[in-house]
Amino acid sequence: MQSGPREILTPFRPIPLDVPEGMKPNEFFNSTENLNDLVHNNGLLVNPEGLVLYRKALGHSNEFDASIIYNTSQGILDPLGRPVRRTQVPDAVKNVWNRMNQVIIEYMLERYPDPQRNLVLAGEASLDATWPLTSPGVPSIRMLHNHFIVFDQEELRAAPLADTDNPNLTDGGQHSLFQAHMRDVYRAFFAGLDLQILRPCADGACRLALTGYPQGLPSWEIQGADGGLAALKEVRFWKEYDTILKGFIDFYRTFFTQVSTRNAPLPRDIHFPELVAAKLQFDNDFLKTAKMVRDRCIRDAKYANAIRWQPAFKQLVYRNDEGRLIVTISQNSIGNAITEVLGVVVKRAPDAEAYGRAEPALIARLLEMRRRLVEADLGEAIATPYWGTE
Repeated sequence: MQSGPREILTPFRPIPLDVPEGMKPNEFFNSTENLNDLVHNNGLLVNPEGLVLYRKALGHSNEFDASIIYNTSQGILDPLGRPVRRTQVPDAVKNVWNRMNQVIIEYMLERYPDPQRNLVLAGEASLDATWPLTSPGVPSIRMLHNHFIVFDQEELRAAPLADTDNPNLTDGGQHSLFQAHMRDVYRAFFAGLDLQILRPCADGACRLALTGYPQGLPSWEIQGADGGLAALKEVRFWKEYDTILKGFIDFYRTFFTQVSTRNAPLPRDIHFPELVAAKLQFDNDFLKTAKMVRDRCIRDAKYANAIRWQPAFKQLVYRNDEGRLIVTISQNSIGNAITEVLGVVVKRAPDAEAYGRAEPALIARLLEMRRRLVEADLGEAIATPYWGTE
């Protein structure tokens, strides 16, 4: 079978929401008002830490699809003041967040034990307004959320190949700025991080055979005889997961600071100042690439307007073809979905009847997973028109 990214069709039930005049749909879907609908119509569980588990109404997969959002919309009214990545979440909240991740991933792997039958992934993305502020659809609400998704491998194999020139598939491999011009610098920088549970994957070793993705991204195998699942119960793993993100943020911020201002000092609040100084600020390839981007920004207004100056990323845990758990992190293209890091392009289609056929089994799995979270004292069940609290 030919290897390449797949495009699948996922039906959904149209959301009966009236978007206020003058707002674009995706702006409203990111608004505080819409969060009320999210909780009341799709909410599964909430806890005192402000973490809300919910069904994805506009989902990626009707096999299994849920998210957790850190809902600070009413406690922090300034959208630019809200936490949008794990490194900004208070420790007490992050402790609960990590435990919820561990329980849900464990459930998914137990419910879907065969990597040849199901693709399992979980992860989060930056949601801050790193798009150009004049662009349509800039998120009006900044809040961290993550995804828990399962795809049927048979459906993926039967799906048509996606267009490899799709811009949402080009944040890795030869298309990425980091990969195309600073690949060795990028790898050497990550190699300087203190990692014990996470082991770097050899080039291409962590790709999915069906899609050929991830392409060119740094990836790490979670070590362990059980494929890495037990490590998710260790505090050390989640610290290393954060270390990967902190390293990415340092690299991204340092690079675009140099693009913005030649010979700029270290950005404020850098996580690994000695590593940045040794591996980045004194590296000719790194600084040469920054000059190349800076020069193009000066002469190409459209290119400059498309730059995401602040760290934009997608970080995920997924199961590879051999059943090993892998961590990867990707520079975030504008508009791309977390699934596209793994070469899965989701085309959503409004079809209430088709969604209704899949919904009972989907909800049953989500409620079973919710029971485990409640038993672990990770929150209280939410009742909606579609399900109760049991």
